[in-house]
Amino acid sequence: MLKLFHLPEQILTFNSMRLKLLPLLSTTLLYALYYLISTFKFDVQILTPSIPYDYLLQLVIAYVLYALSKRVWIFLVIHALLMGLLYVGNAVKISFFGGPIMPDDVFALQSLLLILDGWRFFAAAIPLAAIASLLLFNFTMRHWSAYLASLVVILLGITVVYKPATLLEPLDGYFGNSVWDQRSNYVWRGATLYTLLESARHFAAAEVIPDGDRAQEAADDLLAARRADSMPATAIPVESKKEAVAKEFTPRNIHIVLLESFWDPSVLKKAKFKPYPLSPEFRELWKSAGYSHALAPVFGGFTANSEFEVLCGFPVVKDAVKFERQFLNDVPCLPHILADKGYRTIASHPNVPVFWNRVNAYKRMGFQTYWSLEDFVQDDMNQEFMSDSTLYRQVLEKISGSLDAKQPVLDYIVTYFGHWNYPLSESRPNKVSSSSEVEEVSAYANTVYYKSRELMAFINEMRKRDPEGIIVVFGDHLPFLGENFAGYVESGVLAANRSDFSPTMFKDYVSTPMLIIDGKHGPVKFGSLPLYQVPKLVLDLVNFNEPSIMDYTAPLPNMRVRPLPGLHFNIVADGAVDMCKESPYSEACQLSSRWLENISVVSNDLFMGRQFTRPKYIPEKQLEPAPTKVAFLQAIAGEKTGSH
Repeated sequence: MLKLFHLPEQILTFNSMRLKLLPLLSTTLLYALYYLISTFKFDVQILTPSIPYDYLLQLVIAYVLYALSKRVWIFLVIHALLMGLLYVGNAVKISFFGGPIMPDDVFALQSLLLILDGWRFFAAAIPLAAIASLLLFNFTMRHWSAYLASLVVILLGITVVYKPATLLEPLDGYFGNSVWDQRSNYVWRGATLYTLLESARHFAAAEVIPDGDRAQEAADDLLAARRADSMPATAIPVESKKEAVAKEFTPRNIHIVLLESFWDPSVLKKAKFKPYPLSPEFRELWKSAGYSHALAPVFGGFTANSEFEVLCGFPVVKDAVKFERQFLNDVPCLPHILADKGYRTIASHPNVPVFWNRVNAYKRMGFQTYWSLEDFVQDDMNQEFMSDSTLYRQVLEKISGSLDAKQPVLDYIVTYFGHWNYPLSESRPNKVSSSSEVEEVSAYANTVYYKSRELMAFINEMRKRDPEGIIVVFGDHLPFLGENFAGYVESGVLAANRSDFSPTMFKDYVSTPMLIIDGKHGPVKFGSLPLYQVPKLVLDLVNFNEPSIMDYTAPLPNMRVRPLPGLHFNIVADGAVDMCKESPYSEACQLSSRWLENISVVSNDLFMGRQFTRPKYIPEKQLEPAPTKVAFLQAIAGEKTGSH
């Protein structure tokens, strides 16, 4: 009888022990499940030596969650969702964009949810909402273990935010850290440690607002580099020497069109397109420009960073959307400069207006008018994406009054058609076939088939309507063509992993078609030009001779610099690509690195700081007249165009 009396107590003890082992069991099963999904579905595999560290850290997180949970089943749901976000979420982002989730992606979350629809929206939103809701609902402080768990969370949070070097120095010393190759960082460390260290690095590398002395020093160095790049008389082409006298500012209409995911798929040789996707008329016009390219700051997304560069003339160097948190001031970008000269400045984009914080960003850079989705008649849609043809037509109708009144216009258009996953409407049946095994390749080819033809109709109409106008069209980034660059890998254009890219691949990774049409003079030949150097060229075409913030980013001598997160490359005079990844740097990379450091200082001052470097002095006589600069750009395009 005595043994029977103690049996319930033994059962309770056994159940208690079993519950205490629950986090160990859930961590083991979920880790194995998500590891297999990441490996076999997305080809992202955490390295075997890193698994013990990663697993143990995840086990600690599980016990912290368990200690703070009221109900066991809710703990299991939260744990599954959190681990899914860490392991599957990172694998998805790596397969799409080549790199894992970064802390700044949290600030881009709103825009991500705005762009998703249908099941994709719910697949992203429900887990996030569930994690937040369940954490609050299931939170408890009923046991001493909950107080211990809270202490661990608070101490770790304080360390990450206020003393990040305490974590970074020893762990980077042990695991290493590649600034430019985040995928390798992820697979070397595992999802948990990677997330912890990159969160600490985010706070350690917070943008520094420079004081007046440092900002002015950087500005002086940049202007000195520009003067060193002044073209000697012997370099001026013969036909342009007679134009060496600076001309007066001449207002002309400027039409800038950002083409969503616009790219030339002809390099995908394995795809064997029938017929060729790009419009023959566009191809002929592009050929007359020497097959010139834009060098964009992004791949596959983050359109706003390409916008920032082409409108404000400064490079984006970090894996974050510049419009979101690093554009706090009113700045004399291209729209602001032209508005001060009497231009009507208009931005048009058929998306929700708050996407990528465009409402605030456009206002701060000087646009007087912003037409978004609700300002257009949605009469020709490809699912949620407005067709380019109706967008061009409606914008032209809206600005026709200014064109007729001869009021100069900056007409900036951001297209939306061409966005992944490349849907077409019934009025746009598939026209292009492909032998590619990657689904997105054929879908994209049919999208660019229509996109290039609608673009040429717009260019022809605009040149007829506004023959003296300047037209700039460019792709904002390369299209997404399957997980781990599958469509590009299939034809040998890119490697499946960025760490295996050759220098030429890095250039191809960010090169999109660009045309700059100088009114009746036709297309300008400029080779491969970083997007942040476009606004200076546009100002030169209208003979703008006053100081501007674009003077700071004038090209270095015989070199064009394209920064990307964690690295940069230089295109030198003969068209070769000089990669600058990690020290020891070449002499050219040392020069461009110092230049980019000064650019970063001035950029932080202008866009987030007190604007000590904002031009406010009386302009001096230019060292190099605008017409000469444009001719020089054409003369030093500096690379073989080859066949396309």
